[in-house]
Amino acid sequence: MSTVLVVEDSLPQREMMTELLRGIGLTVTVASDGIEALEQIRSQRPDMVVLDIVMPRMNGYELCRRIKADPSMQNVPVVMCSSKGEEFDRYWGMKQGADAYIAKPFQPTELVGTVKQLLRG
Repeated sequence: MSTVLVVEDSLPQREMMTELLRGIGLTVTVASDGIEALEQIRSQRPDMVVLDIVMPRMNGYELCRRIKADPSMQNVPVVMCSSKGEEFDRYWGMKQGADAYIAKPFQPTELVGTVKQLLRG
């Protein structure tokens, strides 16, 4: 069973994303900011990371850069999921190494479909 780390500082968003992903049979772990997420990634090595961009302590762009710069983590798919929905935000997210970018608010099927597709590799 695949494990997905959801990194989101908003509790309602985190819970909703967790429920959606558990609903398709995934194991979900959570972190509320980038620093906490990095610690979890290093200790538990998830199969995928779904992250917000605007978070305290370390934003999603920085977290994505660190994941992709670390040889032990660089193959972990990263999905950015953010209310920053402008074309530039999407471009910048992909430039940091994100494998996919979903703008909030999103349809549940968009998140589930993107996660399934990336986990299939």
